[in-house]
Amino acid sequence: MEQKICDLLRADPRYAYEAYEFFCDGVTYTQETLGRMPREEDDATTDYHISAAELCRGACELALQEFGLMAWVVFKQWGIARTDDIGNVIFNLIQADRLSKSDRDEPEDFHELFDLEHALTAGFEVTTASRKRGKGSR
Repeated sequence: MEQKICDLLRADPRYAYEAYEFFCDGVTYTQETLGRMPREEDDATTDYHISAAELCRGACELALQEFGLMAWVVFKQWGIARTDDIGNVIFNLIQADRLSKSDRDEPEDFHELFDLEHALTAGFEVTTASRKRGKGSR
């Protein structure tokens, strides 16, 4: 377990350790997906910034890839129910020097961006298959 994240858990126990790890990965995933991953040959003026909305959408995409239908359940177990919660995790990670921010980033950027539950459950349909009942079935 990473000490900086353990320290975050003591300071703010609302979110699970795994949430902090996941959203660090979510930042990297979103940067890679959007082509904003830092490279050695880039100069210091290259902007790799991703917005709060881009990060939230990228994290949802990653969660659906990793957890499928269970993504919403996993987020809820971690204490993540709204995009505001993602912002809280991200800014906790910034305070712990695990992530960095630009001058234009604020926690309010994550406020009610979209319905997180819908984003993680849309497109999934749970059905019961109808079967013909044969001999011996109830």
